[in-house]
Amino acid sequence: MTSLREKYEAATRELRAPFAMVDLAAFRANAADLTRRAHGKPVRIASKSVRSRALLRTALALPGYAGIMAFTLPEALWLAEGDSEGPLDDDILVAYPTVDREALTRLAGDPAAARAITVMVDDTAHLDMISAAVADATASGTRGAGAPPVRVCLDIDTSWQPLGSRARIGAFRSPVRTPEQAAALARAVVGRPGLELAGIMAYEGQIAGVGDAPPGRPLYARVLRAVQRRSAIELARRRAAVVRAVGAVADLRFVNGGGTGSLHTTGREKAVTELAAGSGLFHPRLFDHYRAFRGRPAALFALPVVRRPAPGVVTALGGGYPASGPVDPHRAPTPHLPEGLSYTANEGAGEVQTPLVGAAADGLAVGDRVWMRHAKAGELCERFDTLHLIDSDTGEYVGAVPTYRGEGRTFL
Repeated sequence: MTSLREKYEAATRELRAPFAMVDLAAFRANAADLTRRAHGKPVRIASKSVRSRALLRTALALPGYAGIMAFTLPEALWLAEGDSEGPLDDDILVAYPTVDREALTRLAGDPAAARAITVMVDDTAHLDMISAAVADATASGTRGAGAPPVRVCLDIDTSWQPLGSRARIGAFRSPVRTPEQAAALARAVVGRPGLELAGIMAYEGQIAGVGDAPPGRPLYARVLRAVQRRSAIELARRRAAVVRAVGAVADLRFVNGGGTGSLHTTGREKAVTELAAGSGLFHPRLFDHYRAFRGRPAALFALPVVRRPAPGVVTALGGGYPASGPVDPHRAPTPHLPEGLSYTANEGAGEVQTPLVGAAADGLAVGDRVWMRHAKAGELCERFDTLHLIDSDTGEYVGAVPTYRGEGRTFL
């Protein structure tokens, strides 16, 4: 039987490494698993985890997917504007607040964009900026009398605080935590001309983004699972109360929750109308250690072997592509194929070259390739301008598509 590595090598033999690759068979399998765990609720695709318009279109065409979760407003405007095939989607939620007044003014003055895009808020300061942008667009004449309102979404804090603010488990995101705080902000939105309250988002990063089966740490894993279980129970109750409180102020188009690691639990909440996921499509290394699912690595990058400095050692060109987050060994890329390679203790993944050690090194010659996995998903696309598409089911090279960077766009 032909191995996965042999299929990748055969399909890409004409390509010059380093290059990035997406296995479409693995991409499709991961997409199907995400929707299976979503309990029938639509999955909004987190664009930051994909960062390729072509692959976003591919995912949106699959059953169970609806809408995009963008990471900046300029990106959302670009996606809404579209390409030769038209807009990427007509339902784009910007997942993080923006203070880009120019982009907000563009949004307020573009009826098509305003109908497609929802921006995130968690502070009246955000509302002030949006209102100022509406006024600017009106004064410049780009926003007419019948222009659609700028749609906003309330971001709700999801951290678990069993001892109050003294013990916080979860990300520092929104200051809006209680139903009362959410309702107050909702009233501030509906009281502003030119604004419309569209939805609520509550992303439980301490559950969705933290694997509950860390290898070699059984005691920590038990504690982590207990914390995540209690956090999920508390959040489900509080999220439902927030939805009721805000729903008394305005009708909501959507309530967004979840992430790749928590679809199977968040999808059961009646208050949640849609889920969000993106990393699970590529299944990067940080998502290897969850009990509820097993994804297939879909996004890889190939490095050429350029030296054999000693027995059991090869040196690859490039590879120093760390992921964002805490500075620790888990953020480095991982040697994937051939199996049995690891970093040296003193060098790690290098800026220009990366030494790799292990028994598999003796089977590699100068000019051979090492296949690597990034720790996170879309950040890989900030290193490469092209994604080469391979179908491991057929062993065929399918083609190449640009990343955001390949289209000259770097939003962060």
